[in-house]
Amino acid sequence: MSNFRWNYRSIVFLVLLLDILAILVFSPAKSQAELPKSDVSPTEVEQNKAPEAVVNQTADTSITPVTRKKAPNEIQDRVTPVSQLLQVAPPANKKAPNNAAGQVTSVSQLSDIKPTDWAFQALQSLVERYGVIAGYTDGTFKGDRSLTRYEFAAGLNAALDRLNELIATSTTDLVKREDLDTIKKLQQEFSPELAQLRGRLDSLEVRNAKLESTQFTTTTKLIGRSQIVLGDLIAGNNVVTKRPAPHNPTLQGSTSLRFNTSFNGKDSLGITIGGGNIESLGQTKVATSLLGTYEGRSADNSSITFQRNTIILSGVRYRFLPFPNTQVNIFPLSDGASEIGLSGPVNPYFESSSVTGANGISRFSRRSLVYNYGDTGPGIAILQGLGKQLQFGIAYSAANGGNPTPNNGLFTGRYLALAQLIYYSGNRNFRVAATYVNTYSPPRTIGFSGTNFGPAVGSNLANSTVDGTATLANLYGLQAFYQLNSKLAINGWVSYGVHRYLGRGDAEVMDWAVGLAFPDLFSEGALGGILVGMEPKLISLSNSVNLGKGLGQADRDTSLHVEAFYQYKIGDNIEVTPGLIWITAPDSDSSNPDSLFAWVRTVFRF
Repeated sequence: MSNFRWNYRSIVFLVLLLDILAILVFSPAKSQAELPKSDVSPTEVEQNKAPEAVVNQTADTSITPVTRKKAPNEIQDRVTPVSQLLQVAPPANKKAPNNAAGQVTSVSQLSDIKPTDWAFQALQSLVERYGVIAGYTDGTFKGDRSLTRYEFAAGLNAALDRLNELIATSTTDLVKREDLDTIKKLQQEFSPELAQLRGRLDSLEVRNAKLESTQFTTTTKLIGRSQIVLGDLIAGNNVVTKRPAPHNPTLQGSTSLRFNTSFNGKDSLGITIGGGNIESLGQTKVATSLLGTYEGRSADNSSITFQRNTIILSGVRYRFLPFPNTQVNIFPLSDGASEIGLSGPVNPYFESSSVTGANGISRFSRRSLVYNYGDTGPGIAILQGLGKQLQFGIAYSAANGGNPTPNNGLFTGRYLALAQLIYYSGNRNFRVAATYVNTYSPPRTIGFSGTNFGPAVGSNLANSTVDGTATLANLYGLQAFYQLNSKLAINGWVSYGVHRYLGRGDAEVMDWAVGLAFPDLFSEGALGGILVGMEPKLISLSNSVNLGKGLGQADRDTSLHVEAFYQYKIGDNIEVTPGLIWITAPDSDSSNPDSLFAWVRTVFRF
């Protein structure tokens, strides 16, 4: 059924119709008589507003209340019924609804109608002469909004009903039979649409009742994500054995289910379960692994602390707003640094967010080393808004905070303490973050990433410790993002860290990266990405410390990480992302031949 506009032209049509019929119906004596006025108000328009989020305006920061999804095949072009605009007086034996506002008696009561509007007089006639328009409850008319043919039929029917009432109050013998026939023909003309409209509304009510009776829960929203990954090492050696690594293509996958629950509309309980069998091409640094280094480690991988194809509880996090500009995150199982970073990614086109749905192919491309020491564990994070353009966050997490044994626990084992200040431009196209992290690891303490200490990306020396020695680090990071236009964005970071092997000596670690993102590249909703950087590298080491290559021996060469990917959307719920990762001088050693990875990720969201 075709659509057209409920606008001022529609008003003029109704005025002409009413005027012609009124002239035919009423005698000159009656034309000055006072017409009955309607006292029925428009139906109240519901306005569902999401609770105001903490300063950061990305979707991840907002705590959105759970709402019912539209049922399949639900009417998509449905707008507010015209019956809310055109109102007729109730029968004498019936009262207007208690919640109804009074009939608009003057066009001046409609705030968005001006005397300069070309249809002002027509609208004035409908309001003040015939009393058939009540407007919206907010005092507006919304004359430029769209409506369907069904809704116009409903509005016309309301006007005709009003005419019938006017006719009933006048001298009936003045009405000609042909005039009444004309009115009946108009009603008959739109009777199929009115009948179909009533039928569709009845059908929707039945389907809505069925959905409410069978819905999963009134407070919880389920989000599913499955991915299939095709990976292959095209070229590269194992940096420990110095022998060529096997070049065997693999097809792997994983699935996660996230339950987001809101109890009061301003909080969120997130529970994630999942499992899979994805082996990262740069998973561990041991000689038995594929490459013997963390460099080029893919972002898609299963936890190395659990068996493959095992369903595990991978995240529990509760967010709430104790004050309008304060967000508190408590997580028995999550990454404290990620709770700060992911609530408003500084690098949104490489680090996955609910807005972009994007993700770089590698772990390194997502964010700087300062976020990668925390590992997975319990903790707390607090985000405080400082006006509209500043956000300050602090976080504390303990990788083995759920383990009560010696050198573990929430405060006596491995931990990360983070502070971060983010500035956003007024139009949100620019952001910059300054981050400080203090982290500590007792001797021989292994986290979920498989490391005793370090960022779990970069060279082996950057992830090494002195056996039997506790390690402390102070990390500093500066990150920035700028959206030049709708088709191009640039991001970058530089990070610096000081490792202290307690009682032994110190080391310095550094990394940097620059990335370009191309939204809607070749296709709407697609995304292209290119990133060049240096994964964490040990740039200096005390002469009294040997991390495996000799006393005082740091990484001697610079290894570059070059990455490119293209994310193509197939509909709203499927995306395919092929990409390449090129590592020069793996393990920061130019004697190692370059490594090249091919990665194709297909993600299904439901």
